[in-house]
Amino acid sequence: MPSQFYDVIVVGAGPAGNYAAGELASLGHKVAVLEQKETPDIGICCTGIISPECFDSFGVTPEVILTRANSAKFFSPSGKSFRLKTEKVQAYVVDSAYFNLAIAAKAKAQGATYFLSSRVSDVAIKKDEVQIEALCLRQKELFKTRAVILATGFKPELTQSLGMGKIKHFLIGAQAVVKTKSIDEIEVYFSQEVAPGFFAWLVPISADKALAGVISPYHARLYLKKFLASSFCQGKVVGDEAEIRQKAIPLGTLPRTYGDRVLVIGDAAGQVKPTTGGGIYFGHLGAKIATEVLGDALNTDDLTAARLSCYQRQWRTKIGREIRLGYWVRQAYARLNDRQVERIFNFLDSGGVTKALLNSPNFFFDWHSRLILAGLKYSLVHPLRKIWYLLSREAGS
Repeated sequence: MPSQFYDVIVVGAGPAGNYAAGELASLGHKVAVLEQKETPDIGICCTGIISPECFDSFGVTPEVILTRANSAKFFSPSGKSFRLKTEKVQAYVVDSAYFNLAIAAKAKAQGATYFLSSRVSDVAIKKDEVQIEALCLRQKELFKTRAVILATGFKPELTQSLGMGKIKHFLIGAQAVVKTKSIDEIEVYFSQEVAPGFFAWLVPISADKALAGVISPYHARLYLKKFLASSFCQGKVVGDEAEIRQKAIPLGTLPRTYGDRVLVIGDAAGQVKPTTGGGIYFGHLGAKIATEVLGDALNTDDLTAARLSCYQRQWRTKIGREIRLGYWVRQAYARLNDRQVERIFNFLDSGGVTKALLNSPNFFFDWHSRLILAGLKYSLVHPLRKIWYLLSREAGS
């Protein structure tokens, strides 16, 4: 149990929190991590698709990589498909549980102390310290620290209680490991019938298994079952129904991600791609900026909100445009019906449009806004304008 005063306490042992803990500990700061689960690898609901660049920046061993992907198939509501493929590997599919466990193990090796089965119930910001109440192995404990990083995932109650506002909109992701056959690349399905407002997927993780998932504004578990029973999965998904896990995915960002002696990172801050629901990369970028800002603030012993406010400016400069444009695209898509989605697919599958997108110098796995903006600019002199016309006009109809 707590026996000392910490420099930093990180609440939440997800990838962003574990990375921040390890980085700050490596700088010589006394760091503790409070995690409500028994181990950091339990109950994770994450597809684990990340770019090689993102993976490398975590500094963990490649044993956690399940597959490497350089292609994907995209299916329309009627079942029509087109395929994107590159010579270069675009993404790794990692075992999310072991990936997170590896980041936590690295943080421990760098000096961070972990308190598992420790659910935080209150964070009180005092003049000279932060007091954190937690239920540790069914016993109430009080932790004290100079500063706290909230990496709790999307749990708005805690940040709202600290006066940082609230992320008002969110989606639900549901996923299960299923037995498959004839699945050798990532498959993405667009249909408002099985994944309203978003999409469903099959992501192979071995020769006969895949992650099947759906993101939806509501009833994600039911929509995942509907997807698995649909014609999309006939002949592909075999065997009994697997355990379904769910998680909330924030849409939009927290109004304020800093305060006196506190920073917020990852899903808790809304550092998530609205186009895919993925939070590993953006959360990682937020964690990197947070450790740099907080490390300097600890060294100068200035942990005021004014000093820490540069964290929010920096991460919004880095990924704010990505989130804003991605949110606009997602909102527009959510208003389309399957007939309208089908029309866009038909256009994408003709005239070499998909090849032009894939070969664009603005095509980056982690940075979607560059491709969106390039498409808007390109549309002024190219038939791609039809996509934006359809998307903008029909989203408002």
